[in-house]
Amino acid sequence: MEHFLAELSAYAYAVGRTPQHVLRQAIGASWGQWASWSDGKSSPTLHTVDKIRKHMLENPPPESEGDIAA
Repeated sequence: MEHFLAELSAYAYAVGRTPQHVLRQAIGASWGQWASWSDGKSSPTLHTVDKIRKHMLENPPPESEGDIAA
């Protein structure tokens, strides 16, 4: 679970959004969902994790100028 939360946080940072905003875009999560997961009060199902990862793959972060090959 910690690995997935770190993955989601890193993606959110890369796209300039909060993790909660990414959850809303990916699965239509309620506004308190991220807090509930990060506080350990609940956790996503594997199906939900798969949907979020699919969203992240289909919407990659923009490439920075340093990432562009010459």
